[in-house]
Amino acid sequence: MYAPRRDSMKKRALFNRDEMLDMNIKTLRERGVTVEEIAEIAHMQQSKWSSEISMRDCIDSVEKILSLRDTFHILQLGAEIDRLTEEGLIREPIREILHADLGMFGIDELFGLELAGLYGTIGKTNFGDIDVNKPLVVAKLNQAGKAGTEQCHTFLDDIVGAIAAAASTRVAQIINENEARKDPNYHTIQLDIDM
Repeated sequence: MYAPRRDSMKKRALFNRDEMLDMNIKTLRERGVTVEEIAEIAHMQQSKWSSEISMRDCIDSVEKILSLRDTFHILQLGAEIDRLTEEGLIREPIREILHADLGMFGIDELFGLELAGLYGTIGKTNFGDIDVNKPLVVAKLNQAGKAGTEQCHTFLDDIVGAIAAAASTRVAQIINENEARKDPNYHTIQLDIDM
């Protein structure tokens, strides 16, 4: 059975980046999260190291991360697991483990580490910082999932934190690249990829 928002879609398995971005934004919005809230975490994390970072850069980076296929798969699967848990469609004992967001579970952190790892060890380090400190919308999701309601954000809080970590790392990489271009010996090469 597909979620109601998917019923009107023709069954497909492959989507282009614009479609994945749109579906990811829609899924996040349905779960109470905006691109701007994720970008705010990325901005907060990177502005410690550079005053050159703008919110626009962070929003652009979040959107770029949301357009990636691995992000699409991780976000869609994680949000669906959370939703199925809320609706009681996952069997015990795993349903209660998911609903309680037990610290010893750890699979949700693996989703986050994998996503943040798209931007290397710094992405993973940034994710660890966000996972431990739970800033802003990550804290909101974590608390809502543990508030004694049927809400479950076991996967989403880690996925949102990982998107912020990846965006934060991407912004830092762009700033460092721009700094490197100031070197008079810098030569541009063109690669035919869009990451």
